[in-house]
Amino acid sequence: MALSVRREELEGLRGEWQDLLALTPEPHVFHRPLWNELWLEHFRDGREPLFLAARDGDRLVGVAPLMRDGPRLALVGDHEICDYMDFVVEPGREGEFFPALLRSLGEEPWQEIELRGLAAYSPALAALPGAASALGWRSEQELEAVAPRVELPSSWEEYLARLGKKDRHELRRKMRRLRQGGARVELHDLRSRQEVAAGIDDFLRLHTAGRGDKTEFMSPEMERFFRDMSVALADEGLIRLFMLELDGRPAASVLCFDCCRQLHLYNSGFDPDLSSLSVGLLSKALCLEVAIKEGKSCLDFLRGAEPYKYDLGARDLPIYRCVVRRS
Repeated sequence: MALSVRREELEGLRGEWQDLLALTPEPHVFHRPLWNELWLEHFRDGREPLFLAARDGDRLVGVAPLMRDGPRLALVGDHEICDYMDFVVEPGREGEFFPALLRSLGEEPWQEIELRGLAAYSPALAALPGAASALGWRSEQELEAVAPRVELPSSWEEYLARLGKKDRHELRRKMRRLRQGGARVELHDLRSRQEVAAGIDDFLRLHTAGRGDKTEFMSPEMERFFRDMSVALADEGLIRLFMLELDGRPAASVLCFDCCRQLHLYNSGFDPDLSSLSVGLLSKALCLEVAIKEGKSCLDFLRGAEPYKYDLGARDLPIYRCVVRRS
């Protein structure tokens, strides 16, 4: 039986969507119904949500979280905020899902479908071109960004051994200088709603300290999003707000997502008055050390090719943009 695709409301899909997401190899925070709901609440700006559910009988096998922006359809989100965006499809059903989805979308008014934030392993990259071509539509793909990530070994010493000689020496030297500098060094791991809500002010202050581009990014609406998103995801056990303190003074902070046996480093900040101690880099190295001790498989630095990520041994995961146009 061919899959049926129809429009459904996010609220009614929530439970089944979560169950479906649990089957996927990397169920990122960005792919969750809660994240879609939060993003639309803060940034919808007149765009029309279009959630399409693909079913085999009554069973949900795929979700297309789309929105309409004039003549263009796109995945819900913004590549400046959502590092990965994608469809949610039951593994093994991609060959049915994408042709059925595009046939359904053929009945909708649009000129192009722009899909940003597709990780290199996204099944959409392999399945969409053929499904589009079968309908006489054109598609194209291009490299959009990279997401450097570190595949984690079983021990900190093994991780250090994997680094290049210069990077290993520099990291050890900076760690030693921080810990032998006379200040009491503490890394706090804030997880509960109450802890995250109490720590978010320090995070936001450190995030914008001394960086004009980050101050511009952290608009009042963006700040409200960060506050609401952090406590909402903390309720689901998905947030880790790490706070590096020196003698009780917040020196650096890292906001991470904790899911699919990975830590995803979403955003960070540090006190520029303490930059001589490399607290920005070392706060991330300490998060990496925590991830290794907890048996995580990966620390994903998410979108952006900042040099510090490669100093810590990251390797690029390509992120693609895919566009489908009607002939």
